[in-house]
Amino acid sequence: MHQTENAMRAQLLERSALVLNRSWMPIHVTTARRALCMLVRDVARVVAPDTLAIYGFEEWVRLLEPPTRLFVRSPSLRIPVPEVIVLRGYDRVPCHEAPFTRRNLFLRDDFTCQYCGRQTSSDRLSVDHVMPRSRGGRTTWENCVLACVTCNARKADRSLKETGLRLLRPPCRPRWTPYVNLRPSQRLDSWQRFAPDNRRSVQ
Repeated sequence: MHQTENAMRAQLLERSALVLNRSWMPIHVTTARRALCMLVRDVARVVAPDTLAIYGFEEWVRLLEPPTRLFVRSPSLRIPVPEVIVLRGYDRVPCHEAPFTRRNLFLRDDFTCQYCGRQTSSDRLSVDHVMPRSRGGRTTWENCVLACVTCNARKADRSLKETGLRLLRPPCRPRWTPYVNLRPSQRLDSWQRFAPDNRRSVQ
């Protein structure tokens, strides 16, 4: 039982929390564990998504009706798990360009074949060059998409016109978002008010 409680606590502490800068602009996604550490250090406040009320650590743990039903417990405290925090002294904004990496490409395309629309695991998907590299196609945001095994084999080293395949959407360079390292299923509904989620259209 003790091991089960520890596992549940660890799982809750790894939940995502949206980080806002002092101007209430979303800049990052962290873990609940890290968010609580920032509260204890007094560098951030918890934001109640529904009311926009803000709380320091002492106020947060004493709330009788916190805006969440998830708690981690210590021998003396029941601590609500924060979903949104705002930094007290940080106004900077991130770079507005997502780096081109394999992981970010999988996130942009939501683990979905861009030809047939099949969503599957990463080991059943590959990076396809829309214009084949053998014909001068470059490895860029605008020329790379995810393709399932079947579609990749069908396309092979040919152009879209030659295969009759069509893309679900034109590949393009995504703008930076606080969700850049998350799959859509990992994003919380409470974040919508601060960072509207375009889900499958992050460009």
